[in-house]
Amino acid sequence: MGGAAAWPLAARAQQGEGVRRIGVLMARKIDDAEGQKQFAALRDGLAERGWSEGKTFHIETRWTVADAAEALKFAQELVRSKSEVLVANGTPSLVAMRQVTSTIPIVFVSVADPVGQRFVPSLARPGGNITGFSAEEATMGGKWLELLKELAPRVKRIAIIYNPATAPYAPMFFPAMQAASPGMAVALAISPVRTVADIERVIAGISHEAGGGLIVVPDSFMFGQRQQIIALAAKHRLPAIYPLQIFIPDGGLIAYGIERVDMFHRAADYVDRILRGASPVELPVQQPTKFELSINLKTAKALGLDVPLQLQQRADEVIE
Repeated sequence: MGGAAAWPLAARAQQGEGVRRIGVLMARKIDDAEGQKQFAALRDGLAERGWSEGKTFHIETRWTVADAAEALKFAQELVRSKSEVLVANGTPSLVAMRQVTSTIPIVFVSVADPVGQRFVPSLARPGGNITGFSAEEATMGGKWLELLKELAPRVKRIAIIYNPATAPYAPMFFPAMQAASPGMAVALAISPVRTVADIERVIAGISHEAGGGLIVVPDSFMFGQRQQIIALAAKHRLPAIYPLQIFIPDGGLIAYGIERVDMFHRAADYVDRILRGASPVELPVQQPTKFELSINLKTAKALGLDVPLQLQQRADEVIE
């Protein structure tokens, strides 16, 4: 079916109806500065496409991290608010939204492996009411390992932390890590965690081993606990690589990952097109286009690490 036939609410936009309603479920705390930047990028992208907040569109937003019950409650609230398009930030938000509607169009942002997690049957033809912007690539697991070893060559055993509840996709990264580790003389310790106490236990444990290191997998739970993780890595003098630039200004050592603010800006295009009558079926899932490498030289110095000049030159951001 065509977009107008499939999505009556979107089709009515073409007939001049007034304020359109958008529901957004963010996988961040409301006071998270990076989350606010991402949300602002979505709003800015809509403004660039001719939408005026309060006049032609209204956004209803909810914020939650690592709480499936709360995410489900908020998704229900957004549906009851008569949202015509839903924006799901992260896997937990999309899981919740998919539970409460199979008809309202959903644009997801920053969801890893949407085909593998069975949110869509394919990237080219997502089908149903869901499309969006995927995050991560399986090969990044090997890249994190390579970068950490380049910066901290004495690393011999690395703990990989993630929360299975908020990052069920994490195993997609392991094959690339496992394939690369023998050539780097590194042993891997896959370490699922569910609480801050678990994080403390894993970091303390790996720090007591000769040549310990840490890889933090992209995960809304990890993002929410980033200051605690950075503080623990510093306390135990543990070289760690993170999946987002936002870990670095707070004292993280090195980060390599997707530029997520840009992803939210791009998502505004899909929200705009759906409000103007397009169907999610017609909008292929888009993959990441921008990646960032960030290094904190102050943290490296505190750990007794010399950052190779070539690595500094490759970085998008170097904090002195």
